[in-house]
Amino acid sequence: MQSERKPNRAKLLLFIALILIVVGGLLANLTQTNWGKVDVRDIRFVGTNGVVMSGLLYVPDGVTNKAPAPGILAIHGYFNSREQQGSFAIELSRRGYVVLALDQTGHGYSDPAVATNAFGGPDGLKYLSSLDIVDKNNIGMEGHSMGGWAILNAAKVYPDGYKSMVLEGSGTGGIGNLVYGVPAGTTTWPRNLCVVLSKWDEFSAVMWGSYNPKAPDTGNMNIPSNIGNANAMKAQFGTTDPVVVGQLYGSIANGTVRVLYQPAVIHPADMENTAAVGDAVDWFQKTLTGGQQIPASSQVWYWKEIGTLIAMIGMILLLFPVGSLLLSGVGFFRELQMAPAAPKSAKGIGWWIAALIFAALPAVTYFHFTSYTTTWKFNPSSLFAQPMTNQLMLWVLLLGAASLVLFLLWHYAFNRKAQASAADYGLSWGTGFMGMGWMKILKSFLLALTVVVIAYATLVFSVWLFGTDFRFWVLTFKPMNALQFRVFLSYLLPFGAFFFILSLALHGELRPGKEGKEISMGKEMLINFAMMVIGFLVLLAWQYIPLITGGQLMWPGQQLVTCLIYQLLPVFTIISLVLTYFYRKTGHIYAGVFLIALLITWSLTAGQAIGYNIMP
Repeated sequence: MQSERKPNRAKLLLFIALILIVVGGLLANLTQTNWGKVDVRDIRFVGTNGVVMSGLLYVPDGVTNKAPAPGILAIHGYFNSREQQGSFAIELSRRGYVVLALDQTGHGYSDPAVATNAFGGPDGLKYLSSLDIVDKNNIGMEGHSMGGWAILNAAKVYPDGYKSMVLEGSGTGGIGNLVYGVPAGTTTWPRNLCVVLSKWDEFSAVMWGSYNPKAPDTGNMNIPSNIGNANAMKAQFGTTDPVVVGQLYGSIANGTVRVLYQPAVIHPADMENTAAVGDAVDWFQKTLTGGQQIPASSQVWYWKEIGTLIAMIGMILLLFPVGSLLLSGVGFFRELQMAPAAPKSAKGIGWWIAALIFAALPAVTYFHFTSYTTTWKFNPSSLFAQPMTNQLMLWVLLLGAASLVLFLLWHYAFNRKAQASAADYGLSWGTGFMGMGWMKILKSFLLALTVVVIAYATLVFSVWLFGTDFRFWVLTFKPMNALQFRVFLSYLLPFGAFFFILSLALHGELRPGKEGKEISMGKEMLINFAMMVIGFLVLLAWQYIPLITGGQLMWPGQQLVTCLIYQLLPVFTIISLVLTYFYRKTGHIYAGVFLIALLITWSLTAGQAIGYNIMP
């Protein structure tokens, strides 16, 4: 009777997961298309030097070559893609604007490498202007972070090709000006400028000129609330006094108007904030002619975010019943299904010490180990082509090496009395070389691959039917193109090695138990989740409390990798749940390790920028 209940429970969970995917995708689609009133087109076009560019083109109903509409070029920031401009694109398109949400070069489905052709900004503006459905006299541009540099370069190449712009978390006076050729702003250039720089923007000094990457300035300009006093900002606004938030400087008619807004949010959340989105909408309604005058406060974009989140939860949930049904219902995999050995992990105070080290070590090493890509000149290459993924890879490999040393020290120094073997740690099915169970390890890989392929198929189905992928804020599951799949294969082995060591420590030394017996799977999942994320939560608090209380980040030179933590939190949540579940279902670490390696490497590489031209 009990054995019959488990498959039925798995089937019910599978049904719920599929319902979440469909309902979430439908909600996202209806929001993105304004209930069918906006046509969202996945486009490609050829830019400078044959570089293929990718974008989503939002075309409202009624817009034709005989009735053209104002156009908006919207460009995302560094480790984002075109979908991250969804909030702006949705709100502007439902107001009658044609919006091109562009993948920067080296991002999403645009050809590599990062920053090629001035980030693709000039090509994006040229393409938008070429459309006969766009009013060429009423084009605006919006760019977040590095996307701001893209639209500034577009304005440099085509100074008469736009009418106004919004810089979201970006600027004309910082590293972009010094390193990437972004022109310095003046009182007349760029035309009709709105700066939306959040109250707690980690990159305020980077964008407005008081930040030296080799020697971070600890003065007032690293405090976002004081950015109105930055020399580049004052020069841009034509004043010797600090720029006043919300005050208009210059003239719309003359193309010289400037305004600064500071919504109460951090830099990565600019795209997920109603105030920041509303500021951009309001600015284009003031500076462009045409469109519908729907109040800027009337917003629906977040329903798309909720929809893609629901769908993503459905896909993650799907992993568990699919794995369970394959193990119990497919003869080829059935022999993998077995209970774990009795826990022979650390006990008492020893467990608590080991758990604290396990929780703290990733956070303590994070800034140091990720910085070694610069120290060791580990630059993007044809093999490892993604700068941010390289930083994560180097960090996890060094972290994994340290964790393996600690595990071996514990095993040989403290766990000999327990007579723990490889089988007790979920590494083998017996003793000796043949006892490793090599065919079962291969079957574990095939099980994991099958589960991930099924999950991937639901994503492809959602993109085909609803035109939306699985995402929430900075966590993304996108279909891979051929180039991204090649990048995925390069990183799979290094990340897989780390997940192997992680699972070994988690289910060997740190497996929670009570008097030598296992606890419930739910409790074990909760404990493993806490150990994986608590260190990062403390690190974020340590980093941000000084900033939010009126100062600057505790470590002001670590903005990029700090923002990446917001992606790591849900990633490690997924890792903790999946590793624990498949260990408890199979009694061994392999199925969970293979599954997580495939899943997380896919998510990371499909969503990160390619910094090396690896085109064939």
